[in-house]
Amino acid sequence: MHHSVHDEAHLSNRNHWLRAAVLGANDGLISTASLLVGVAAANPSSQTLMLTGMAALTAGALSMAAGEYISVSSQADTEKADLDKERHELKHNPERELVELTTIYEQRGLNHALAQQVALALTEHDALEAHARDEIGLTDLSQAKPIHASIASGLAFITGAILPVIGILILPAHSLVWSLASVTVVGLILLGIISARLGDAPIIPATARVVIWGVLAMLATSLIGRLFGVAV
Repeated sequence: MHHSVHDEAHLSNRNHWLRAAVLGANDGLISTASLLVGVAAANPSSQTLMLTGMAALTAGALSMAAGEYISVSSQADTEKADLDKERHELKHNPERELVELTTIYEQRGLNHALAQQVALALTEHDALEAHARDEIGLTDLSQAKPIHASIASGLAFITGAILPVIGILILPAHSLVWSLASVTVVGLILLGIISARLGDAPIIPATARVVIWGVLAMLATSLIGRLFGVAV
């Protein structure tokens, strides 16, 4: 009987981009909608409101992308330094590194003889890869990729921010404040459902978490606006 390779996709492999995507979209939706709700309360012209929305979308996306690039670049620098250190140790202290690897496998439940055998085999195959994965915790999936993270965060921000901006065009002007708030809540619900489905998590808790914190963020923004004399 032929047995297929056990190759199911593990959802945790998505964490490195799912986190950035959800954070970016959530930030884009809440920050842009909150700003537009505050501005709309002052009854500006539709052109002013649209310019405000586009400025918030553009500046926010660039800020999110730049921030993510800087953050992940710092992570990448740390990873590179760790790998350089491992290369040096493998070159100058190979015996000690082998003992370290053996100890790691013993701590995971292997007896000493088997742990040493595994450590030897993996060291002969690719010593740096073995230490990067099992000592430092680096894999191809987890290695920091600043450009990818930056682009993903910027696009995610735009995806979230575009909803309230479109709302300016299609929502009734006489009830724009409450309409924008309502659209934002709907957007938060959709974001929660999408993130739950991508992560194969329970939909209701994930969605409730996004909606509750999103609404609290909007209320906080509205309160700040009220304190500075903008009635929302």
